Amino acid sequence: MLELRFIRENIDLVKEKIKFRNIEHSRIDEFIAIDKKRRELLSEVEGLRNRRKTVSQKIAELKKNKEDADSLIAEMKTVGPRIKELDKQLAIIEEDLEEIVMEIPNLAHDSIPFGNDDSDNVEIRKWGTVPEFDFETKTHWELGEASGTMDFKRAAKLAGARFSILKGMASRLERALINFMMDLHTQKHGYEEVLPPFLVNSASMTATGQLPKFEEDLFKAKGWDLYLIPTAEVPVTNIHRDETLAEAELPIKYCAYTPCFRSEAGSYGRDTKGMIRQHQFDKVELVKFTTPENSNSELDALLADAEEVLQLLKLPYRVVTLCSGDLGFSATKTFDIEVWMPAQNKYREISSCSNFLDFQARRGGIRYRPEGKQKSGLVHTLNGSGLAVGRTLAAIFENFQKKDGTIEIPEVLAPYFKNRFA
Repeated sequence: MLELRFIRENIDLVKEKIKFRNIEHSRIDEFIAIDKKRRELLSEVEGLRNRRKTVSQKIAELKKNKEDADSLIAEMKTVGPRIKELDKQLAIIEEDLEEIVMEIPNLAHDSIPFGNDDSDNVEIRKWGTVPEFDFETKTHWELGEASGTMDFKRAAKLAGARFSILKGMASRLERALINFMMDLHTQKHGYEEVLPPFLVNSASMTATGQLPKFEEDLFKAKGWDLYLIPTAEVPVTNIHRDETLAEAELPIKYCAYTPCFRSEAGSYGRDTKGMIRQHQFDKVELVKFTTPENSNSELDALLADAEEVLQLLKLPYRVVTLCSGDLGFSATKTFDIEVWMPAQNKYREISSCSNFLDFQARRGGIRYRPEGKQKSGLVHTLNGSGLAVGRTLAAIFENFQKKDGTIEIPEVLAPYFKNRFA
C-alpha cells in the first residue's frame, strides 16, 4: 500500500496516477475528508492529554500546599470521558482510512504506456522463429485427447469444469518441466529453492495485495482463516513478513514450485478448453527482495531468467510491457512473456515479471537495515513466473507436434526422458 503521508502530501499525483490506470469510483476524495477529520481529532486528543498532564501536576501541587483544587478536579472528570469518546471515534475513522488506503493501487511507473486493456500492451522484442507446418495443426487439447494423455471430461466428473487429468507422457512432461525449471533457476540463476505451504492466512494474502480487493478470485477453506494460494508469490513473499533484514543479505532470491488455485472470477466464457485458464495449475515462481536502488536492474534480470526457460526449450515468444489499464493492482511495472501457440495463431501469456517497489513490503512490514545506519527502510519486492508449467506443456504440444499426432520432446528435456518422442 502507499504511505499515508505520501498520499496526503501528493494527493493530486495520486489522483492523476489512478486516472492513468483507468480506474473509476476511487475513494480518494473520501480519503481527503476522512484524513482531515482524523487529524482534527488527533489534535484535540493530544491537546486534552497535555491539558490533563499539566492540570494533574497542578492539582498535586495545590494539594501539597493544602490549597483548593476542586475546580480543576471537576474539570478533569470531564476530560477523561471526552478522551475515551474521541479515541473511539479515531478507531472508527482509522479503520475507514485503512480500508480506503488498501483499495488504492500502486502508482504506475512513468515509463509504462497508457492503455485500456491488453490490446494496448507494447511489444518490445521477439525471440525465435515461428514454426511452419505442412499439415493442419491441432490444439494442445485435441492432441492430448486424441493420444489419451489429457482427460478433461473425467476431470470435470471429479471436480467440475476447468480441471484436467494428465496421463502418461503428458504427466511425465509436466513433472520434467517442473524439475527442469527448478534446476535451471537454482543451479544457474542463483535462486534458493523453497517449498512453502499451499494454504495461507488472510494476513499473508493482505500483504501481497490479494486481500481485500480480490477475495472473489480466491478459494477459502470454510471455517478456517486459510486460503488456497493463487500463486507461490503469496507464501514466498510472506516468508519475511514483519522482519528486518540486513542489507548484506540482499538481494534474496527464492524459487518455488507450487500448484496454484484461482476461481477465475470474471473470466466466464474465456479459454474454457485446454490448459490455458484452469482452476488448478502448476507454476514455478521467482521472488526477489532487494534494495530500492537495485530493484529496476533486478527486474531486468528476473525477466532474463524467465526468458531463458523458453530459449532453452526453443519455444518462440515475445515480451510486452503492460499498459496502464492492464497493470496489476500491486505492480508499478510489469513485463509479460507470451509464447507462440501455432494452432491458436497467437501469442499467449506464460509469465508476468513485476516490480512492486515497497508496496507489498509496507503491507507486510518487510524492512532492511542499511549498512552503518540505525534507521531501517522498506525493501522492494519483485516476482515473476518462471514459468507457468501447464501453459509451457501446452506450447510444447502445439509447437513440437508431428503429422501423426506425436510430440517431439525439446532436446533440453531429453535427460528427463528415455527418448525425445512420445
